[in-house]
Amino acid sequence: MKRNTLRPFPAVTLVMGENGNYRRVNSVHQVAELLLEHWPVENGEEYVAAVRVCLEAMLGAAPPEAAREALIKAAREAGISVMQ
Repeated sequence: MKRNTLRPFPAVTLVMGENGNYRRVNSVHQVAELLLEHWPVENGEEYVAAVRVCLEAMLGAAPPEAAREALIKAAREAGISVMQ
């Protein structure tokens, strides 16, 4: 199965960290990197769901927008501010 990690979607900006750094995300690849390498908590139902949906989007089994929406839910769960 061919992976397509660049699948773009409308940008989401997250306010992360104690310094309030902005992180702009607009592709499935960026969601995967953010969730797996920079996420402040590695538990929670929405986090696990976002990782799963992101993988599905990379494999073409889910639309890129599904990864975007899952990221937003995971951010809210983690207390991360979302600017759309």
